[in-house]
Amino acid sequence: MSHSAPQPDHARNRARIPALLVLEDGRSFTGVSYGAEGETFGEAVFQTGMSGYQETLTDPSYHRQVVVATAPHIGNTGWNDEDDESRQIWVAGYVIRDAARIPSSWRSTRSLDAELQSQGVVGIAGVDTRAITRHLRDRGAMRVGISTTELDPAKLLERVKQQPQMSGAHLADDVTVGEPTVIRAIGERKFTVAAVDLGIKQMTPHRMAQRGIETHVLPSTATYADLQAIGADGIFFSNGPGDPSAADTQVTLLQEALSDGLPYFGICFGNQLFGRALGLGTYKLTYGHHGINQPVMDLGTRKVEITAHNHGFAVDAPIGEDVRTPYGTARVSHVCLNDDVVEGLELRDDHGRLAAFSVQYHPEAAAGPHDASYLFDRFVELMQSRSQRSTEGDA
Repeated sequence: MSHSAPQPDHARNRARIPALLVLEDGRSFTGVSYGAEGETFGEAVFQTGMSGYQETLTDPSYHRQVVVATAPHIGNTGWNDEDDESRQIWVAGYVIRDAARIPSSWRSTRSLDAELQSQGVVGIAGVDTRAITRHLRDRGAMRVGISTTELDPAKLLERVKQQPQMSGAHLADDVTVGEPTVIRAIGERKFTVAAVDLGIKQMTPHRMAQRGIETHVLPSTATYADLQAIGADGIFFSNGPGDPSAADTQVTLLQEALSDGLPYFGICFGNQLFGRALGLGTYKLTYGHHGINQPVMDLGTRKVEITAHNHGFAVDAPIGEDVRTPYGTARVSHVCLNDDVVEGLELRDDHGRLAAFSVQYHPEAAAGPHDASYLFDRFVELMQSRSQRSTEGDA
């Protein structure tokens, strides 16, 4: 007869603390407290990655969202001090089915439950995450509340309905750096890039540093004068939370950069703002793309990349058609093979040369996959090309 190891007293006590989850359409689920006790609200989205929960929880793009993990067993690898994608956990809440009793990784320094508690993140375990996921897939992302203090579904639902919607929310200023920071190039510095932090992940400037780029991470309120002051060879817009239709200041900055011919690369939120800068629209997806192993086709090469996604909004652009803009000709460069959502844009000048580009997915994804890491090389090539033309007097 086998015997499981006895749980610590605090774990046995916590396992008895009831918790309640209520969606804004009234559907509710009961479970037990996981992470911090208390109450939290946000937009409920499901995340389909089978691994990489630490990177997910510390991704600033999840600010004000309650993440439902579709993987049934969470916490196996615990928590360490190396895999964070930013300075803190950003999710508003975390929903899981089965919590790992103990971490089982040599890299782990503490449990996921303990880290959620220490950062004050309210979660719930022991709920049917498959049922929640199917509900969100059919009804769409919606507001949600989790509580260990209010266990009456009707009363918690009242507070859920009082929460702000994600549509129209400008959240980049909540997650951006307070002061400019510099990440040095690894080896010889070849270029200087101004990275506007709209919710940047730490792996992004690291990918650039590997390619000889010195990255100046600037606050979301950066101006074009700030870019000129550092002598930027290129501009980068990061991923981030919120509705792109509310980020007017950043769109104006990008339009100034495009007018000046500054090479541009954008990821995720940066793709949506690129679309707006080019005169295209954006819209909210029903439940978004949140997870890994999403197939995307590069329409130029017809190559299919397996990619990581985290977005609830998308660019409204015609696939297979050129769009004239004040800065050149724009075109959809990538599409998601699951649903034809626009996954990339490119801008070419009047000579047909690539001037700027962006992707909706995450080529920097620390937890993988890494099929699209070549896009950082493309950014380097873009800056090299402009530098050569400037030297030859044809900027």
